[in-house]
Amino acid sequence: MKTQHFLTLDDLPSQILKGLIDRAIDLKASTKRGELYEPLKNKSLAMIFSKSSTRTRVSFEVGMRQLGGSAINLNPNDTQIERGEPVADTAKVISSMVDGIMIRTAAHSHIEEFAGSSAVPVINGLTDDFHPCQLLADLQTLYELRGDLKGCHVAWVGDGNNVCHSWMNAARLFEFSLTIATPAGFEPSKMVSNKNSQYITVDCDPKAAVENADVVVTDTWASMGQETEKAERLLAFKDYCVDDALMALASRDALFLHCLPAYRGMEVTTSVIEGPQSAVFQEAENRLHAQKALLEYLLC
Repeated sequence: MKTQHFLTLDDLPSQILKGLIDRAIDLKASTKRGELYEPLKNKSLAMIFSKSSTRTRVSFEVGMRQLGGSAINLNPNDTQIERGEPVADTAKVISSMVDGIMIRTAAHSHIEEFAGSSAVPVINGLTDDFHPCQLLADLQTLYELRGDLKGCHVAWVGDGNNVCHSWMNAARLFEFSLTIATPAGFEPSKMVSNKNSQYITVDCDPKAAVENADVVVTDTWASMGQETEKAERLLAFKDYCVDDALMALASRDALFLHCLPAYRGMEVTTSVIEGPQSAVFQEAENRLHAQKALLEYLLC
């Protein structure tokens, strides 16, 4: 039987993804009630981080603990990959000892290579190209607050980055429209755009993108590994800050999302992220519950 990995949203059919969101909502309610549920007792998750993390590490580690299992945190210096051991060898060895592996790394090809030699499920905790676990939490948040997303209008304002790519895949899988406003030269991948062309529109005008939107989403302008580009990016994105004036163009009850960390006064103002339309902290908490549903599905 082929090992089921979760490297992008496309690794699972839309009905399974919707089921995971429903399950995440159930698990969240169960956790709030203080109920003990340990389907992963005596199971372990290896977590390999070559990029720093707050929400990904805490949510996976706590999620495994709440499900009765354990998590092992591995930094690059803790493994032999940094000393030249082939990725395939590391994958074979680690997957022979644990029940699942979560990787947060730069190149998406790296996680694909690792998954190709792993005997257990590999979960993408973030790569430069995709962040599917973030989307599970984002979609859960919207389901909790708005219900079915079919026909919804989502506006993305900012960099055409890994989170944007996962939003593009989500638009196709969940059948909503996504308008992407990004400066020239910072558009999302052509390959991802072409795959999702029926559901997305790429533009340079943030005002046009946000007009009558049901959801407005943004992210930092300079992701991890792009620190040397920060000055250039600040200049290019200066008109792409989500402020009260921009939010006023969206639907009256539009929601604001941001995967965090947020740099207030840059991609979003404090008044928006702390305002009544913001769901960012509910969204952040949902990383825990959405990933618990994913872990249950993949490891049970």
